[in-house]
Amino acid sequence: MPITLTVPEGLLSAQAQADAFSSLTDALLEVSGLTGNTFMAANIVGSINVLPSENIRAGGKVAAAAFVELKLPEIALATPEAKRAFIEKATDIVEKAAGGRLKREHIWSNIVYAPEGAWGIAGRSYDNASLVEAIVGAGVAL
Repeated sequence: MPITLTVPEGLLSAQAQADAFSSLTDALLEVSGLTGNTFMAANIVGSINVLPSENIRAGGKVAAAAFVELKLPEIALATPEAKRAFIEKATDIVEKAAGGRLKREHIWSNIVYAPEGAWGIAGRSYDNASLVEAIVGAGVAL
């Protein structure tokens, strides 16, 4: 379940980046009701993109801004409440990591979904049923 955190150079220290990514992972597990699920925890992956500040834009202009993108299978965070909860938590996490150097209104998040059967882990394609089976097999029922 890839998470991409994109920030401009100088906004977050290396430690703040690592802490924010760890917190985003925990937030996804929490809102999914899967805290402690070894399958899910091992498969929340992603990247931190640190771009030159002149390459981060809002409203077409250079701006101190941050972006959180979460990619999931169709079955994950299916309820509006779960989506809202993740976006709120992600915004809080990035705002805290920035330590006052970023306006809340300059933090954007989005969630995109892979179509049924298009989720791959370790070379295996999972459909929704087999993904649920793997998650449940790791000890947390959906």
